Amino acid sequence: MHKSIRIQLPDLRFIDCKIDFSIDTFSAVVQLCKSLGIRHPEELSLCYPLEPSHLKQNYQNLKEAKRIKSSQPPDTNTFIAATRGSSNSLDRTNGPCPATPPPPRSLSATPVSGQQNGTLRRYGGVYSTQSDGSSDGGYCGTPPRAASMDALDSIADSPLEPDTQSRESLLSPKSLMERARMNVGWLDSSLSIMEQYVREWNTLQLRFKFYSFFDLTARAQDAARLNQLYQQARWQILIQEVQCTEEEMLLFAALQLQIELQTLAGGSVDAADGTGPTQASAPEDEIDAALSALQTQLEGGPAPHNDITHVPELASYLKYLRPKRFTLKAYKRGWVSCRDGVLRIHASREAAGRGEAPSYAVELRGAEVTPDAHPASGRYSIKLEVPAEDAMHEMWLKCENEEQYAEWVAACRLGSRGRSLADAAFASEAAAVRSLLALQRPQPAAALNQHSLPHLDHLQPENYLAPRFLKKLKSKFTQRVLESHANVKDLPLLEAKLQYIKTWQNLRDYGQTMFVVRFMGHKRDEIISIANNRIMRLDPNTGDHIKTWRFSNMKAWNVNWEIKHMMVQFEEGNIIFSVQSADCKVVHEFIGGYIFLSMRSKDANQTLNEELFHKLTGGWT
Repeated sequence: MHKSIRIQLPDLRFIDCKIDFSIDTFSAVVQLCKSLGIRHPEELSLCYPLEPSHLKQNYQNLKEAKRIKSSQPPDTNTFIAATRGSSNSLDRTNGPCPATPPPPRSLSATPVSGQQNGTLRRYGGVYSTQSDGSSDGGYCGTPPRAASMDALDSIADSPLEPDTQSRESLLSPKSLMERARMNVGWLDSSLSIMEQYVREWNTLQLRFKFYSFFDLTARAQDAARLNQLYQQARWQILIQEVQCTEEEMLLFAALQLQIELQTLAGGSVDAADGTGPTQASAPEDEIDAALSALQTQLEGGPAPHNDITHVPELASYLKYLRPKRFTLKAYKRGWVSCRDGVLRIHASREAAGRGEAPSYAVELRGAEVTPDAHPASGRYSIKLEVPAEDAMHEMWLKCENEEQYAEWVAACRLGSRGRSLADAAFASEAAAVRSLLALQRPQPAAALNQHSLPHLDHLQPENYLAPRFLKKLKSKFTQRVLESHANVKDLPLLEAKLQYIKTWQNLRDYGQTMFVVRFMGHKRDEIISIANNRIMRLDPNTGDHIKTWRFSNMKAWNVNWEIKHMMVQFEEGNIIFSVQSADCKVVHEFIGGYIFLSMRSKDANQTLNEELFHKLTGGWT
């Protein structure tokens, strides 16, 4: 049952296409991504467009208000059967969620609405079904233009700026609570699009849902996926859905400028035909990469340290701080060592050498590691939030220089994953930190001449900077961006997009999907965040981690569909909560989805196991 629908891509463009309304949403997304040329469709999903009111109240409150105010008769459609084990994200007793398109009043008993003689418009609503078969998708006035699938040239290249309506429709969260409420719109992957009150010519958004990206490389075959992911990351930063420092913001602006310059210079042509500098120097495929590695090994490279009796250790003098309430914060200097995932602090190197007991020792496994570097001011700090029985204990390390900072960030990150310094990833992790710091270091002498390219005369700061940086950087924006651009001016198009994504992945808030919840026995709303390997309980005011539960310690997760309570079982105990800002099925699907993505193998011939996905995310009883 294919019907026409309008899809907004991550780059904010609209396309009109036909989608099978009768199959589950997961399969429909797979088919859509195949037609668009986006690899790994399991990382994406569809969601409803939201309006500002959805950020002001929780889903449960909106649903209750809808039930009280709605004068619509109940949906008597018997074609759509009730689904056990799934909340359907559309409560049949209380009516559809406000984030979903309401069924037309005149055709409430019809599975899919047909052509209307008049115009049905809900003021301030998300959808408007119009007589010409189009939908405004949440816009006032004239709907934005959409291209057909055939007319769309390529999603591997996007316009430098979206149309004004698309830009103005973006919602910018003002608090963690509002950010958590932005996840109310995800469709249920186990149900068909028709079962979720989507009608022909309605608008849905295609977005990357899971922040676990498989085999992401700067190759032509991944150009479409790379571009759309870059665009989603870009808008997350510009609307302040994720926070960054001033140095990071300038680096993002510089990378965006480089991408635009490469696009104007025809960089996309090189990427498409495989003749660009990236394609010429990179191995053609995984087999060539393996052969190159084997050749390097046979010709003689750096020999790995294979002494199994030697346990690597990182140790140096650092300043450390353990903040406590009602006391002045003051750093102390001590001999800090990291070995076998345990951080130890001694008063001096000599005390450690004599085998004295450390003044403080902490297990890094399960800790939250937040780098806090400001190269311009010479500040290199690491924030550690270490798990304890009742909460997360905060600790800060202050390094003296970039080299020391890179090594300790790498050591802490590996320790938080339960891995030692003997892991082969230690060197690459430290190198990645050094590379990122080098990109953030401005080079005034190497900056481009502002008048050397016509594009530089038309730079608008609001297109490159998040609102909170505009006031401070607007007057000197061009010069500051060009100084940062000197570090990335030689990157080809795909490499620049990949570097933008990698920098985005290093942000503190990256990959966190938040929800407002209420834990059993508590009366106030709190926030949990789901990442690719853990669940975090956050302070709603500061965003600090109160508690972290790792998926590696998780035994089961399930939902009591009668009372809509979710229980996640861990080795250290169970947590039970009700979801306030979305349907509990959305949270269930995020947890199961990340478990599914973690089971993907590196086999290039692997097939997408849809049955396993539904088994992990469907919540069938």
